[in-house]
Amino acid sequence: MKNREKPLRFAILGTGFWARFQLAAWRELEGVECVALYNRTRAKAEALAQEFGVAAVYDDAEALFASQQLDFVDIITDVDTHQRFVELAAAHRLPVICQKPMAPTLAQAQAMVALCREAKTPFFVHENWRWQTPLRQLHAVLQSGEIGEVFRARLSFVTSFPVFDNQPFLKELEQFIVTDIGSHVLDTARFLFGEASSLFCQTRRIHPDIRGEDVATVMMKMGDATVICDMSYASRTEAERFPQTFALVEGERGSVELTTDYWIRVTTAQGTHATRCPPPRFAWADPAYDVVHSSIVACNANLLGALQGRNSAETGGDDNLKTVELVFAAYDSAWENRVVQF
Repeated sequence: MKNREKPLRFAILGTGFWARFQLAAWRELEGVECVALYNRTRAKAEALAQEFGVAAVYDDAEALFASQQLDFVDIITDVDTHQRFVELAAAHRLPVICQKPMAPTLAQAQAMVALCREAKTPFFVHENWRWQTPLRQLHAVLQSGEIGEVFRARLSFVTSFPVFDNQPFLKELEQFIVTDIGSHVLDTARFLFGEASSLFCQTRRIHPDIRGEDVATVMMKMGDATVICDMSYASRTEAERFPQTFALVEGERGSVELTTDYWIRVTTAQGTHATRCPPPRFAWADPAYDVVHSSIVACNANLLGALQGRNSAETGGDDNLKTVELVFAAYDSAWENRVVQF
C-alpha cells in the first residue's frame, strides 16, 4: 500500500485485556486512525470506544467489514478465532495484523499464511517482544562484532508473577508457557541469532491448578551457537523483574549481558563497560510494564511503515511462521523426549 496523505483507517477485532494498550499505542503514531471496534460482547467494545472516542462499535464482524471502508484490520481476539477473522479479512482483500500466537496449531498457521499469500493480502503478526529497547540494543551490540562470533547464549524469562490474575483463561490452556511467552522468547532468539537447525525441549507443570506447562527449557543450535531459552511462571528469584527478559551472550572475544533494570554490560579483554537502556515512557502505559508496552508502539510503527510502503515488516506472516514452527517443535520434543531437526 503506497503512502498517502489521508490516515489509514482500521478496525480492531477484540477488546480484551491487551486491546486498550494496543489502541493507545496506535494513537502515538501519525497517519493512522481507528474507526471501529468489534467484540462478541458488545458492552466491552462500547466501553473501550467511549474511552478512546472510537465512532463505531460492532458485535458482528461481518457487518463491520460490510459497512466500514477500511485499510486494514488488527486482530486481538482469542487465538482460537484468529483463523476465522484472517479468512474474513482475506475475503475482503484487507491487509491484516494478527496478534501472537498466530494460531493454536501449526497447520492452522500454515493455512493462514498460504491463504493470504494466494489472496495477495498483506499479512503481519503483532510480535512486539523483539522491539523492546534493551533487546534492540543487545542486537546492535551483537551486530557490531564487538564480542566476536557467538558460541553460546541464554535468554531468560523467569518469574513468579501472578499472570493468571489478569488473564485467568491461561489456566485452561493445554499448551501454556511455550505458546504464550515462548512465542515471544523464541522469536527474540531468531531475531538475535538466526534460524535453528535443531531443538530440544523439556517442560514442567508446577502450579497445581492449571492444565498446561508453566516451565520450559529450550535448547537450540542456531548457526554455530548453542542458544538456551529459559521460561517460567513458577520461579522465585532475588533478581526477578517482571516482565524483563535477561540475556547472557558469549562470543570469541567477549560477552554481553542484559541484566536487571535494563543494564547492558559488555566485557572484553579491555574490561567491562555498562550502558542502561530503559524503555520510553508513555502516559497510558503501566509503569511496571513499560518495557513491554513501549515495544507495542515500535512494533506498530514498523507494521504501519510496511502498510504505507515505507519499509518492510520484520514480522510478516512468512517470518512469524518460522517462530510458530519452533513453538510446536518444542512441544513435539518435550512430549517425545527427542531432538527435532530442521
